[in-house]
Amino acid sequence: MFTGIVTDLGTVREVQPLGDGNDMRLVIGTSPAFLSQPAPAVIGASIACSGCCLTAVQLGGDWFAVDASAESLSKTTLGLLRAGSRINLERSLRLGDELGGHLVSGHVDGVAEVLAAVPENASVRWRFRLPPGLSRFVAAKGSVAIDGVSLTVNEVDGDVFGVNIIPHTAAVTTFATLQPGGRVNIEIDTLARYVARLVSADQGAVPTRA
Repeated sequence: MFTGIVTDLGTVREVQPLGDGNDMRLVIGTSPAFLSQPAPAVIGASIACSGCCLTAVQLGGDWFAVDASAESLSKTTLGLLRAGSRINLERSLRLGDELGGHLVSGHVDGVAEVLAAVPENASVRWRFRLPPGLSRFVAAKGSVAIDGVSLTVNEVDGDVFGVNIIPHTAAVTTFATLQPGGRVNIEIDTLARYVARLVSADQGAVPTRA
């Protein structure tokens, strides 16, 4: 589990094809502190890479490598990454850590389209178009993870929703380089997922006879 609070901005150093090119290995450069604090990362550790929970398969002093399957590449933006791409990073949550964002699993629900970025006072209002089927899980004042960043939804209009990004968030995440027309990983709030499941189950329940 993660919190959606990005703790480092990594850079893709290499993209290595695996499995006849269907899978791939990403070598990601990061700061030594990210891999060593609060405890040293180990092989097998879970690391959120722009919202995707991936397993560290190799570790260096200032880099780590993860493997992404064809399934992950088809359901996320990982397949769009190239050498030099920036990527939001977060180590997995430990019991007792501060929960500064919201509980994020690192299991991406879909890829959204970036529609617009409009300055609004001291922040920027970003608007995104959700893929089919996800809009019912996104509500105003609710939580959503965009490329692994925990954010509060400002408004929802059909399959379009907006968030505000303050300068600090833009400076420490990939929002600084995001552009309209781009694609981002979306993870809906876990609570919204289960509420929707319970509601649909109740609506489809067959009443029992007395």
